[in-house]
Amino acid sequence: MTRGILSALLAGTLALLAGTAAAQQFEQIGDVQIHYSAVSTSFLPEAVAREHQIQRSPALALLNVSVLEEREDGTTRNVPARVDGRVGGIGENDDGRPLSFRTLRIGDTPSQVAVFRIDDGAPMRFDLEVFHDRNAEPAQVQFIQRFYIDR
Repeated sequence: MTRGILSALLAGTLALLAGTAAAQQFEQIGDVQIHYSAVSTSFLPEAVAREHQIQRSPALALLNVSVLEEREDGTTRNVPARVDGRVGGIGENDDGRPLSFRTLRIGDTPSQVAVFRIDDGAPMRFDLEVFHDRNAEPAQVQFIQRFYIDR
């Protein structure tokens, strides 16, 4: 399979998973939409995972973050952004584990992805800082999601 076909397949897979598994979660901050989704890496097709060096495992999940800027004419455009973050439990003493994000660019669409280990059946809290504008403070995004390991 060519690189273009694999990239298109990954984009489609991530969009599909974002729409179904995470119900198109996003935060609106001014004229910026920060979209995020987290899914088990076992849902990724083998060829796509291999092409983008993402380990497929029922015990691992992929967090995908992308930023859209709304234009005056009502359309949106993708914008590059840096993301820092942590994932952990919801306990008061759980500071979480750092997430290691990398840029995944499919065509003109940049997104930030990080792979992390699932805490089976436990709610997991995500604390993200999204640097979408170098002249502004980073946007804060927090959410909680529960994952189950298919055995």
